[in-house]
Parts: sequence; structure tokens; C-alpha cells
Amino acid sequence: MDLFAKCTNTNVTKIREAGIYPYFHKLESRQDVEVIMEGKRRIMLGSNNYLGLTTNPRVIEAGIKALERYGSGCSGSRFLNGTLSMHLELEEELAAFLGKEAVMTFSTGFQSNLGILSAIAGREDYILCDRENHASIYDGCRLSYATMVRYRHNDMADLEKKLAALPPDAGKLIVTDGVFSMGGDICDLPAIVALKKKYNARVMVDDAHGLGVLGECGRGTAEYFGLTDEVDIIMGTFSKSLASLGGYMAADLRVVEHVRHASRPFIFCASIPPANCATALEALRILKETPELPRRLAALSAYMRKGLKERGIAIRESTTPIIPIYTYDTINTLTTAKRLYDAGVYVNPVLPPATPATECLLRTSYMATLTEPLLDEALEILEKVLKEHE
Repeated sequence: MDLFAKCTNTNVTKIREAGIYPYFHKLESRQDVEVIMEGKRRIMLGSNNYLGLTTNPRVIEAGIKALERYGSGCSGSRFLNGTLSMHLELEEELAAFLGKEAVMTFSTGFQSNLGILSAIAGREDYILCDRENHASIYDGCRLSYATMVRYRHNDMADLEKKLAALPPDAGKLIVTDGVFSMGGDICDLPAIVALKKKYNARVMVDDAHGLGVLGECGRGTAEYFGLTDEVDIIMGTFSKSLASLGGYMAADLRVVEHVRHASRPFIFCASIPPANCATALEALRILKETPELPRRLAALSAYMRKGLKERGIAIRESTTPIIPIYTYDTINTLTTAKRLYDAGVYVNPVLPPATPATECLLRTSYMATLTEPLLDEALEILEKVLKEHE
């Protein structure tokens, strides 16, 4: 069979022909609470720009100054010619903010999970992985050559059963999202930490959707539960609350030093470009200075959750800025997403394999810079479209 025979996707063709293809919409403005997509204003309810800092004047100015000072890129890896003083500054400030000894940065969030897991775990080790973890965690497990053991989503009894079946002296790492990206629910970190201690394991939390969202000061899932010292590795990204691009690992210095010298996705990749580094650093400083931003985000998310419930719209329960709306089957989900898009609200359809076939969702997510009047407008459109399509 020809290698390229697989390069025909009949499902994509059918969805395009039906006019409900939901991907690659052209954005023609800044990533903000209101955007211009394909010539029309849309209320943005599908971004991970949780603190709304992509348009913050300080963040933009920091990026411009970094371009002027350092140029457009580093043209090399951190190992060789690609370490700027600003990379080190970002790592030091982030480590202090997260309450960890050290931080190392990666060029993307996806690469962070690949780089951490492949360096920490090996052939004789076991990685305990929540079934709803991000795809980058799954790929990092594969790259590590460790044995991946999946446990049912947020099911601590199943996790304990899996841990109890492993060799007592084997290396064991429990990996979980802090905030699960599709459902918006939070991991049961206290129970995970208790199992870590009972079975002599380590814990890694992917806090891509937790930083800037959870905790009294927006430090994420570990701060939210008061368990910063008990989480061995915190991973996160700059592409969400910190309005940039890149990722990081926070841990004890000896662990970070090991990954710096053992992680192929880190060693053989160009470093974060100057503008991305500068914008992430400035966004971090704004978060440190304004802890009311995560609180405003929580208040707006609660306002939207209440409004959806009052209108009889079925949602998946969460306490985060990710609020999934049930649309059940694939065609209904795609059709509803298209009608909302045409009516002026952008949301993200979530389909199998990200969900079971009968539990498809519209993933809505919120920003601290949204306003109640804008949310009211979005609620009216959501109610009209969803009830017309019942």
C-alpha cells in the first residue's frame, strides 16, 4: 500500500461539505474579549488567555523592547548560544513565585512535558497517568520508555489499586493535570499526595490551566490546596495566563539540573525567542502585583455559570473558567458551534477521542477582562441558538 494512502480523511471532507467544519478560522485582530474573525465581530469564549494579558500595554511594550535589544531570535539552544540573561531572570522570578528551588524553561508547553517525562522516567519505571491528561503527557510517557499505567479520571480508588499492583521498589511517578483542559475540573491533589506517601511515589502536576487561575495569588493547583511542598514537579505554560509562548518545570534544584542535562527535547531545541521571554516575564510581574486578577476571573466565571443554569443550559460542573456545555453527539456539536459562530460567539467544539461519543461538548472559557454586559450578550445568543436547536 502506498505510504500516502492514509492522507485522505473522508470525515473531514464530509464535515466541510456540510458547512460545519470548525477549525482554522482566520483571526484578523488581537486575541481579546472581542475579536474579528473572517470579517465579523465575535465574542471570544474559546481562548485560554485567562487573565486577558495578550493586549496589556505593559506586556506589549516589554516584547517590543526585547525585540529592539536582542533581535528576533537566539538561533540556538540554551545549551550553546541561546541563553539570554532574561531567560535566567524569568526562571528565577518564576521559581520564587511558585515556591520551588529552581525553574527551567522550554520553548513550548507541549515540549515541556516531553522533555520532563523523558528525562525523569526510564524503562524500569512506571508512570501513573490520569485518563484525561493532556496529549503531551501521553506522548511524554511514550518518549520516556517507562511503563504507562492509566487510571480512571480522578478516581483515587483506581489509582491506589494500580499503585498497589506495582513492584514496591520501582520508580513511580503520578502525573495529573491540575485543571483538566476539557472538563474544567480540578484534580484531587490531597488524595494523590496521600497515595504518593503511602506507595513511595513522586507527583507531577501539569498546571497549564492552573497558573493564574487557582490559588489565593494565582500560583496554581498546589497553592489552591496548600500542598506546594508536597508536589515534586510543577509543569506549566506561558501560552495561557502569561500571554506568551513557552513552558516550564519547577522542582528541587537537583531535579532541574538533571533534566537540563538529560532532556533531548530541551537540549536539541532553540530557546524561547526574546520577545516571548520578555512578555512572559512582564505578565508574571503583573500577576504578582495584581492578585485580584484571578479573583475577578473566578467571579466572572461564576457569573456565567449562574447565567447558563438559569437559562436551563446543561453544563458540566466545574469551579474554574472552563465551562463545558453538553451537546452530546458530533453532528449536533458541530452544527451548534457553527450557528453560534455565525451569531457572533466563538466556542470550541470537543469531539471524540477527547470525549466519549455521546458526551460531546462545547468548551467555553473566560477571561478576567470580560465584562458582565458582554457576558449577558453572549448568554442571550447561547440561549437562542441552543434552544432553537433542541
